[in-house]
Amino acid sequence: MRNVTKWKRYIKGWSGCKGRYYRKNLIIMLVVSSIPGFIIGALVYWMAGGRLESELLQMHNRQIEQRAANIDDQLSNLELMLAHWAFDTKFDYSLNGLDFIQDHERAWDITKTLVVMQGSNTMTSNVELYLSGDNPLLFNPEYGTIDSKAVSGQYDKLIETEQSIYWTQWAFDPNKPDVKELTLVHHIPGGSLKPFGALLLRMDTEKVAAMLRTMTPYNSGETFLLQTTGDLYVSAGDSDERSPLLTALHSAILERSADHESNLESSFLFDWGKATYAVTYGEFSRLSADWLYVSASPITSITAPVVFISRLIFLVSFSALLLAAILSWFASRKIYSPIGRLLQTLLPDQAAATSREDEFILIERHWQNLHGESHALKYTLSEQLPHVKESFLHQLFQGYLYSYSELDLQSRMRRFKWEVEACHYIILYIQLTGISSQEGKFRNGDESLVSFAAVNIIGELSAEHFNQADIINFHDLTAGLLLIEPVENPSLEAVQAFSEELTGTINRMLKMRVTVAFSAPVGNISGIPLAFEAAKQAASYRQFGGENQVINMELLDREGQSTPEPQYSFTLERGMIQALRTGEAEEAYRLLEEFLEALCANGAKVIDVQQGMLHLLGSIQHAIMVSGIHPNQLFKGANLYAALSQIHEPKLILAWFQEKVVAPYLTELSERSDAGIKRTIEHAMMYINEHYMDNISLDGCADYTGISPFLLSKSFKRVTGKNFIDYLTELRLEKAKELLRDTSLRINDVAEQVGYQHSYFNRIFKKQEGITPSRYRELSHNNEAL
Repeated sequence: MRNVTKWKRYIKGWSGCKGRYYRKNLIIMLVVSSIPGFIIGALVYWMAGGRLESELLQMHNRQIEQRAANIDDQLSNLELMLAHWAFDTKFDYSLNGLDFIQDHERAWDITKTLVVMQGSNTMTSNVELYLSGDNPLLFNPEYGTIDSKAVSGQYDKLIETEQSIYWTQWAFDPNKPDVKELTLVHHIPGGSLKPFGALLLRMDTEKVAAMLRTMTPYNSGETFLLQTTGDLYVSAGDSDERSPLLTALHSAILERSADHESNLESSFLFDWGKATYAVTYGEFSRLSADWLYVSASPITSITAPVVFISRLIFLVSFSALLLAAILSWFASRKIYSPIGRLLQTLLPDQAAATSREDEFILIERHWQNLHGESHALKYTLSEQLPHVKESFLHQLFQGYLYSYSELDLQSRMRRFKWEVEACHYIILYIQLTGISSQEGKFRNGDESLVSFAAVNIIGELSAEHFNQADIINFHDLTAGLLLIEPVENPSLEAVQAFSEELTGTINRMLKMRVTVAFSAPVGNISGIPLAFEAAKQAASYRQFGGENQVINMELLDREGQSTPEPQYSFTLERGMIQALRTGEAEEAYRLLEEFLEALCANGAKVIDVQQGMLHLLGSIQHAIMVSGIHPNQLFKGANLYAALSQIHEPKLILAWFQEKVVAPYLTELSERSDAGIKRTIEHAMMYINEHYMDNISLDGCADYTGISPFLLSKSFKRVTGKNFIDYLTELRLEKAKELLRDTSLRINDVAEQVGYQHSYFNRIFKKQEGITPSRYRELSHNNEAL
């Protein structure tokens, strides 16, 4: 037992002396004595084994190149197939925002298409269609919805790339990030700069591995594909990319490629462990990315009889070397013991044993690393703390930390160096307007720059007025400010003064107008998200003017606010739609400007103006559909309502309406309608507007315009989207509704003034409006009374 214990101590001492300082002196002596045996073994190996291995390597190289070409063809066919389907009309812009529950036939057609694509290649495990948006959809290949934001986020990342088609190795399940599949991705619609979805061709992992195994003629070895400009990696076996063999192979290939830059394909012999591998590698050019294929096959068993003699000589030389090493160890152990104790004190045993450097260099470097890490940690902490604090505040303001308790939130804020004991919190929402004004320094598109400059100004001023003030930049001309003040400190007067000084400073420096809404003091951290939302909502009730506004929400809640009734002009709306139908661009632009001025009059609120313009947008889209033009095709699938909701200034709203709504429709209308026909229809519509109360007919109107009744009827429908009778009936009923609302004439008199007999007027009015004329008058008067 004592001998065993003693032997263990010897082994431990031996492992502790395996530093370079010890080895380099010992090895010099041993190598010199073993040189003759190594030279003889190398000569035998070179004359016999080297030549045979060279022949095998050439044959192996030819086989691998042929099979690699076959794999390249298969991958190219998959890319061509997916690109063909991505440009197919089945996957155009009509899918964006389509309700597949209503249009189930379209969903079934897409499912069948995906099934056909999936069955067109045996290596495909699944073909999917992903459509992003507020309610993301996934055909897999059946129609389905994605309820998990984490899952939809994984798919959205595939659309956010600059390349429209590419290969990737993706983890579709966020709960299993290590489970990845080789996937070919193509954005849809094909060739679009703003894709809204993607076709995904997910490869069968087992079949891909089987395809790669064809590149090795033996039952063992390693075969893998590696994307040289990314992290894509596919292996024929279960080998990990970070395994020692694959890492060594990759390093060896990189060294040979650096030495032979012009060669895309090459072969060489590689020794690893107890085996010799015939390594063949080359490159595929795949979709703006280079793939490296590597096949490493063991040929040691074939060459073993030839190299046995050389290894025997090596073995004899090694035995002599080992004997000399054991004898030398006993003598050098005592000499090396002081250095060994120092290494054991400064470094772990494993680090000292595996190091390939001199022990003294290692000790010096270790001390320098410790010293540098200490300084780096201090610097990193001071640099990153503001960014971490801003990220935490952003999550807190948006309500992402709702699951945390008050104690947890206080603990986290203390860790970020906030003082939260006996404090209350005031939230400010700051919004800049006037970027479109002529006196401003900035123009549209400079929102991010303006926000950055404003946040710097807010940060400097708040630091002068308050002890704890933190600003968040939302990069859309808005910012949030959190003030942490002691409970006994009356803060609202100071906040009011700060807000007024802030508005004046931004007016002077940036030539922008400012709206500041600040909340009442909040006692709990968990109440900050609600206070921020309330301040943000209060800012939307500012007057639609160009002046600064400071909104104290405590006074707003206590005193209330009187909101004037918004002035929505139906007359201007009808006039503008009529001008659009007839293609009168100048008149349409003039009426649009007058309509917006009417909405903004009498101190209207931002939310009222936006709601009025949204209603006008809906009326114009209805008129466009009636004229026979599909809005989605006209506006290229853009979400006009969402874009309009993000605009807060009258000039920007007017310019957006003219550029994005009116101009495209007038352009399309001018291309569809002949100028002469349009003038004729205009004369006919003027004639109808002047004589609608008379007994007019299509023939009479045709005589007035000088064309045939058939041509008038056809042209009238094409230009206005309505036939002659429907237009006349709609005009008469609109005039009748005005008389019913604005006058006290009897129903008989109203009918005569719009060209109807009393009995027919009641029938046609109830048929079109769903109620009788007398009931319509009663409802109109009740609404005015309210």
